[in-house]
Order: sequence, then structure tokens, then C-alpha cells
Amino acid sequence: MCSGYATRLASSALCLALWAGPAPAQDKVRLIVQSSNLAGFRYHAAAEVLGELRVGDTLQLAREPDNPHDPNAVSLSWRGHKLGYVPRRDNATLAWSLDRGDVLRARISRVTRHPNPARRIEFEVYAE
Repeated sequence: MCSGYATRLASSALCLALWAGPAPAQDKVRLIVQSSNLAGFRYHAAAEVLGELRVGDTLQLAREPDNPHDPNAVSLSWRGHKLGYVPRRDNATLAWSLDRGDVLRARISRVTRHPNPARRIEFEVYAE
């Protein structure tokens, strides 16, 4: 989970990576800009598909600017199943980047049967 300092550092890294532009195809580099636990596990399909999720699985990021609970909402889906959201404390920079049209990707970095639902799925967001 990102602390305030880590969030600022990730934001700076994301801005630098996006400013620098894409790397040449042969030098494809992934810059991890954020690592967070999934928010909203209990309210979406995450519990239904938990046993099928694997580390490294691709997740789809989707902006939800009209979300009534958070104007910076960014949802995460896996194979058409909405799992939950980027935590509110971590989503402002991602929302800004996605709104500008920047290409960001996400993948599962940890899956566990932790008793706390908020700690069962961890994901990384990265720029290539």
C-alpha cells in the first residue's frame, strides 16, 4: 500500500515516464507506478473468482468519472468480472493520467486467503 511519500514518488515516476515518451520496441521496459490492495472486494465479483486469479494475470483499468462516491474512481476488472477499485487514497494520479489518454496497464501481484478482504488481492499499475 502506498504511503503519502510513496504515492508522491510513484506520481513523480509516472509523470517522468509519460513525459519521456514510449521506449523503443526492442527496449520494452515496465515502470511500476503503483502497487495497492484492491478496494471493494466484498461488493463486486472478486470473491466469486478468487480461486481462479493468478499472479501476473492482466487487469483492465477503467475510469468512472461519474461515480457518485468518488470522481477519481478507477475500477479493475479481470476477464469481464469487475473485481473492485483502486483505493481512493491512491487513485488521483491514475485518474488524471487515464483522463489524458495515457496508456497504463495493471496486473495481479499477489492473491491470498487473508482474513481481511481488503488484503486478499494486490495489484500493480505500470507504464510500458
